[in-house]
Amino acid sequence: MNIREIRTRVVRWKGKTVSIAPHFCTNPMDLLPLSTASMSTFTFHYWLIVEIFTDDRHVGIGNAALAPQVSKQVIDLYLKPILIGADPWDTELLWQHMYRKTMAFGRKGIVMAAISAVDIALWDILGKSAKQPVYRLLGGRTKTRIPVYASRLYSDELNKLAEEARGYKDAGYKAMKLRFGWGPADGAAGVQRNVELVRTVRETVGSEIDVMADAYMGWTLDYAKRMLPLLEPFQLRWLEEPVIPDDIHGYAELKSYGRIPIAGGEHEFTQYGFRDLLAARAVDYIQFDTNRVGGITQARKITALAESHSIPVVPHAGQMHNYHVVMANLNSPIAEYFPVVDVEVGNELFWYIFDGEPKAKDGFIDLDDNIPGLGLTINEKNLAENFEVIE
Repeated sequence: MNIREIRTRVVRWKGKTVSIAPHFCTNPMDLLPLSTASMSTFTFHYWLIVEIFTDDRHVGIGNAALAPQVSKQVIDLYLKPILIGADPWDTELLWQHMYRKTMAFGRKGIVMAAISAVDIALWDILGKSAKQPVYRLLGGRTKTRIPVYASRLYSDELNKLAEEARGYKDAGYKAMKLRFGWGPADGAAGVQRNVELVRTVRETVGSEIDVMADAYMGWTLDYAKRMLPLLEPFQLRWLEEPVIPDDIHGYAELKSYGRIPIAGGEHEFTQYGFRDLLAARAVDYIQFDTNRVGGITQARKITALAESHSIPVVPHAGQMHNYHVVMANLNSPIAEYFPVVDVEVGNELFWYIFDGEPKAKDGFIDLDDNIPGLGLTINEKNLAENFEVIE
């Protein structure tokens, strides 16, 4: 079996979008004096779809959401020449070839997102060729079902936030995550607004539901140190991305206090990046996204590395490429789950692009033993009706 062709498509959502309100979610842009809502910088209404075709008619599907227009160019110009004619079963060799060929300008960020999309498609081919779901190739089931946490609860009016949290509890979720709306530029009043968000969710769902909270890189170390004692009474399962990804020392300092577990890694890349996080004792939870970190080939290495340090892996964003990794690893106790909503930030677009993503029931999702590969197909009808497609 050899790779015959590679097709890359960027799709841009052209349907209705929900506007982003001020203080929707704190983020790194909050420290800058901007006239528009800073979260608009982090909305993404484009997505990259990668299809790899083999000479025996298997088609592997991969995807990436980071800078998809540029990621497409990386694949078309630099990765495709490596892959055409290659045996997709040589995943390690192909990964190393892609990584080393782009090392001078890659290693992290956009290039790694491109490599991830290709690698995911390759593993999809392997599962289809072997007539097995991908998680079987990674070690098989470690769970009868995957517990998932409802991940939304953006900053909102407190009564609306409580209503949303109550809805997730009633739907059977045993965990949920909210977003902070305020950061260092908002002063003492913003500190109190953040505390009110967490208090509202905790009082709504009670003490038997896990609550997590995400600062999405929007705080400084000084601000995070201010917030920790105020948040401690609410028994958060973790505080996510409290500082920017490059501030490993800041992560390590916050973790050293032992007040609230610290989570991060959504914006880290490859086993080398996570080796450094683990060596610095910087996080209590690792949160790579398989379609950013280097694909399944890297994800399996990082999960093994994390297990050797007794640090759980809870991948960012759910989606099938992450669910297969979670299913095959005992050290991944839970998965993130984005509920189906109208398009706003863009991280819900995969629901509109692919068919086959499992929907949560009673706070769990499951993977089908009888569907080979990742279990996804592309909803071509929806692409034609609701997206601009860029070949």
